[in-house]
Amino acid sequence: MTSTVNGRADVDSSSWLTIDVALAERGYPVRIGAGVRHTLPEVVSDIGARRVAVVSARPAAWTPDPGVPHLRIDARDGEQNKTLAWVEELCARFAEFGLTRSDAVVSCGGGTTTDAVGLAAALYHRGVPVVHLPTSLLAQVDASVGGKTAVNLPQGKNLVGAYWQPRAVLCDTDYLTTLPERERVNGYGEIARCHFIGAGDLRDLPVAEQIAASVARKAEVVSLDERDTGLRHLLNYGHTLGHALELATDFALRHGEAVAIGTVFAGRLAGALSRIGPDRVAEHLEVVRHYGLPTELPAGVDTARLIALARLDKKATGGLAFVLDGPRGAELVRDIPSEQVAAALDAMPRTTGTAL
Repeated sequence: MTSTVNGRADVDSSSWLTIDVALAERGYPVRIGAGVRHTLPEVVSDIGARRVAVVSARPAAWTPDPGVPHLRIDARDGEQNKTLAWVEELCARFAEFGLTRSDAVVSCGGGTTTDAVGLAAALYHRGVPVVHLPTSLLAQVDASVGGKTAVNLPQGKNLVGAYWQPRAVLCDTDYLTTLPERERVNGYGEIARCHFIGAGDLRDLPVAEQIAASVARKAEVVSLDERDTGLRHLLNYGHTLGHALELATDFALRHGEAVAIGTVFAGRLAGALSRIGPDRVAEHLEVVRHYGLPTELPAGVDTARLIALARLDKKATGGLAFVLDGPRGAELVRDIPSEQVAAALDAMPRTTGTAL
């Protein structure tokens, strides 16, 4: 079926997939498929916004018109730009435009854009509606869904943030055709970790179905634990070491790549703690390799440095904490002795050559 949206008559909506994030009055749809970005005017109309600030990391041709008067702001994509200074500048631009609580903000970019813009929307006027148009596979699979918004500090990643659910997420798979190969593969880091938190084996599915299955699992978890008090810890599978690796390499390792290595490590650590057997440990490596992701620690990254960074993880209220597979499935394991973590890290293969 072909539908006419915002002056276009070439958008086939028959193959679109929709996942609902069930949060009562804060619930919202996640639409997945080719051309869904062109439903933005419909979403803005449903919100009732009279004006919109669009923060976009994409060229004008790839940034849909929201259908109301709007201000376009060029995004600053990348982890180095996820700062409080950037959020402050965004809020100032919103104020100069005269944005009110009855208006809306739209993000169009990768996960760092949805994170920073989401936090700006959460803070401006104590919260204005936000719509996410994630343009990377990583953002479509994970970052744009669930309401976590945050920026980084020199001391750690995502240490300043807020929970602010979007009104809708439009995952247009057309955007994925424009990604460089490394960025496309990077997104599979989050899909690979979904294998171990209840999403099932997604390896042979079309990409839209991989996105939908990953989002559906996240939506299920978020609907049960919006504020990260228990079950939502599962979504951080592979992330404790992953975040540490990002910081230790000054983000030379991309997020999905770091999570992929963190997922392999989670399997090895769970095996070392006798939570899973050798076959399940090997499965972690097989799944990550299938997606073409890195599986080894970078050369030159110090074990002690990684452990120190892992202690900054938001789940670590005392000692080291990792989400690990086990006889009851994945769960948060707290207070793991640093000696055991260090031994597992030292046993990991490392890349040859210089550090990233």
